[in-house]
Amino acid sequence: MKNLNKKYQRIHRVTDVLAFSQREGKFAGVYPEMLGDIVISIPQARLQAGILGHSFKREVAVLLVHGLLHLLGFEDSSVKKRRRMFQKQEQLVEWLEKNGLV
Repeated sequence: MKNLNKKYQRIHRVTDVLAFSQREGKFAGVYPEMLGDIVISIPQARLQAGILGHSFKREVAVLLVHGLLHLLGFEDSSVKKRRRMFQKQEQLVEWLEKNGLV
């Protein structure tokens, strides 16, 4: 994850999730039904679940939803955008939990 983050985000540190849009760049439109790829760091998810005091399964769901929201156009580049994105993220994770999917 550190290498992917450095190569594609120019950030030289480990991250928990990366989202790669298939709707931008050189190959945009090749598969219009495809949003993109989400890469989750399993070691980082385990670490964060322990730190945050919830299950590994919930943490993976949080990271998956976070990546999906990025692919849908949500951003966390400012306080206002981050607040909006994290509210939506929490709503979706709670829905997944309520419906027994997490």
